[in-house]
This record gives sequence, C-alpha cells and structure tokens, in this order.
Amino acid sequence: MAGATGCTPGCSKTPEQRQAELDRLAAVGAFIMGRNMFGPVRGAWDRQWKGWWGDNPPYHAPVFVLTHHPRDPQPMDGGTTFYFVTDGIESALRQAREAAGERNVSIHGGATTINQYLAAGLIDELRLHIVPFTLGAGTRLFDGVPSLNLEQVESRAADSVTHVTYRVLS
Repeated sequence: MAGATGCTPGCSKTPEQRQAELDRLAAVGAFIMGRNMFGPVRGAWDRQWKGWWGDNPPYHAPVFVLTHHPRDPQPMDGGTTFYFVTDGIESALRQAREAAGERNVSIHGGATTINQYLAAGLIDELRLHIVPFTLGAGTRLFDGVPSLNLEQVESRAADSVTHVTYRVLS
C-alpha cells in the first residue's frame, strides 16, 4: 500500500510532520492494542511472527496485546516489549497503567479494541487520524458504542493526514 514516496496512506511525508508524531509516541509510557493490530495470525500463535514493524517497533515502551491465546512476552529492539493479555480489557489497562507510571497509556487500536474501551467508558481522550483513503471493509470505529459527548481540544493538519484530539466528556 506504499505510494511513490514510500509512505503508506496517512503517513507524514516531511521530517517535521513525522517528528511531531514520533514525539507523541515518545510521551506515552505504555500502549494497548488488539491482536489484529499486532498481526494477521489467527488462532494459536506462529512463534515466527513478531509484529508488523520489524525488529525495532516505533513504541519503545511496553505494549499490551489483547488476545485469547497465551504467549510469552516478546522483547524487541529499542525498548519495546509485547505482553500478551488474555484476561480482558480492564486487566490490560491495569497492567499498562502500572508499567507507564506517571506517563500516559495509549490504546492504539484497532477499531474493535477502541470500541470496547469506549463502550466501557475507559477512554478519556480520543485521537483520530483522518486520512483521505478508504478501505471499503473492516470494523467501523464507534460500532456498538453508546452516544459520546466529545470536546475537540486539538487539530493539526499534515500533508496526507489530519490529527484531531477530542476529550471524552461522557
């Protein structure tokens, strides 16, 4: 899906835009993601699969992956370690908060994971990356989520993506 610039849809093409997003990642103390975001493997784990990002993922912090299949932690270069959580979203959030200390926890997706946390009322800030690219299928963000009261607190346009941050009021 990479274009002529080597960017996938939604990536920032200039060094300044990329750095702004990397700075955002660096401010996070721990991440949570779903199994689908970690990789395409379904069912029991393929031990060879280490994630989409190669040996040095961009997180540089603990990442808690929601799954139904146990797996030992996966340490990577750059300080990222993937931990595989089989006992639900609340457990993953508790572990991520403990690992993050005073820093933020980012629930990084995919849509099913974000929808679960929104429906449970466990997200206080929602950051959307709006890209002029359609996939045509997949899980929709906000499916099964009760009505939300959102307050926009930031908006930043880049060349191929607009980043919008909302505070979740209810």
